[in-house]
Amino acid sequence: MKIFIAGFDTETNTFAPLPTGRRGFEDGFMAHGNATSLPANYCSAQLHVWRRIGEAAGCEIVESLCTYAEPGGLIIGAVYEELRDEILRDLRAAGPVDVVLLALHGAMAAEGYDDCEGDILAKVRSIVGPAIIIGAEFDLHAHLSDRMVENADLLVGYKEYPHVDISERAEELIGLALDAALGRTTPCMAVFDCRMIGTFRTTEQPLRGFIDRIISLEGKDGILSVTLSHSFPWADNPDVGAKVLVIADGDREKAALLARSLGEEFFSMRHQIAPRFVSFDQALDEALQHPAGPVVIADVADNPGGGAPSDSTFCLERLLERGISNTACGYFWDPMAVKFCFDAGRGARFQLRLGGKCGAASGMPLDLNVIVRGLEEKPVQHFGRSPNSLGPSAWIEAEGIDIIVTSLRTQVFNPDGFQALGLDITSRKIVVVKSTQHFHAGFAPVSAKIIYAATPGALDSNFATIPYTKLNNVFWPKVEWPFSS
Repeated sequence: MKIFIAGFDTETNTFAPLPTGRRGFEDGFMAHGNATSLPANYCSAQLHVWRRIGEAAGCEIVESLCTYAEPGGLIIGAVYEELRDEILRDLRAAGPVDVVLLALHGAMAAEGYDDCEGDILAKVRSIVGPAIIIGAEFDLHAHLSDRMVENADLLVGYKEYPHVDISERAEELIGLALDAALGRTTPCMAVFDCRMIGTFRTTEQPLRGFIDRIISLEGKDGILSVTLSHSFPWADNPDVGAKVLVIADGDREKAALLARSLGEEFFSMRHQIAPRFVSFDQALDEALQHPAGPVVIADVADNPGGGAPSDSTFCLERLLERGISNTACGYFWDPMAVKFCFDAGRGARFQLRLGGKCGAASGMPLDLNVIVRGLEEKPVQHFGRSPNSLGPSAWIEAEGIDIIVTSLRTQVFNPDGFQALGLDITSRKIVVVKSTQHFHAGFAPVSAKIIYAATPGALDSNFATIPYTKLNNVFWPKVEWPFSS
């Protein structure tokens, strides 16, 4: 059996001012058919799993492009087409294959393409024909379009947020694909549109219990797989919104009935699972009153994992105004500031202009009197077991506030990113992280408390007011009951 594998992944915030070009993918990760000969990372983990399991089963593996870009604005149209077409050329060159497995995101958009994944899957189907098994693993924040479902046999999404189950879902997908290719099963997919938009934390009840129950349904009574796709709110996309996808063995009606039942149950929990945020000042008050530290405050609006610039100064400015020290902040994306710190050297004291460079959502630059406490050329943080580069980075201190400044735009995943610069966050009272939820897995074990702050910035947490123009359906929380009678 011959299995073709490839990966193409970024999350598109159509409201973000940052274009996503080829350099973005090269800075993130790009391998032309050799990703599995390199150490596994956030992007390539699925391909490593597929090669390992496929070869153990005696399959021939044909590997194509694997690439990832940090979330940002629309992909430049010509760049999207170039990368997509590399995968399609390799697929044609591979000759007859039995299975195609793709690591996609589900919320990619490019100039001229609202639904990149649907476009890729449709073109793959046109090459391999109707009989070949096509499977895709996608992010929890995917938009599940009709075109994706129509052109794939198997779609399997991450279940966890933060996404700590990427490799497990890859194992699930290749197992389902091999069974289908060998005629052991006949996968049938059905989707229910929950008509909900938001960010939902699988680490909290009652959603935690709902996800555990979804997992318990799989592999029983003809149900092969269940995915709750949360979708990505900051995308002007006709398919934005949470959906439940069920794959049943040979019974599309069974899949549809379960998808509806689970989707209606999910909708019924909407008020309980809606994310709770406080103002940044309230978060600071709570943190200062807490008897222990560190208290982690999520600066959710400047999360580069959602396409934000990661250079907003609103929170740092407020810390300075309130005179709150013994605090760590990160990561600020400011390559020029990093260069100045390297030029000045460790221990240097000078005035540095930081942040506020990408637009109104970034705030105003801050002029700070800083001390350079640490410098590293190749620091990394980890997301699960996967390393994530920060690029050349600096640890600076300004008025008792420690700040990590990076040259690559990336959200905060793990305290080891701070530690890579020499900063031990466990000795600080407050830690402000530019992340929405992915920090949780790494920081929860060392945090006295976690607070989510509705900060100013690019990612508006008032989902009812996001200015969609392409979404036809009414949705909650814009309306309380978005279904017709």
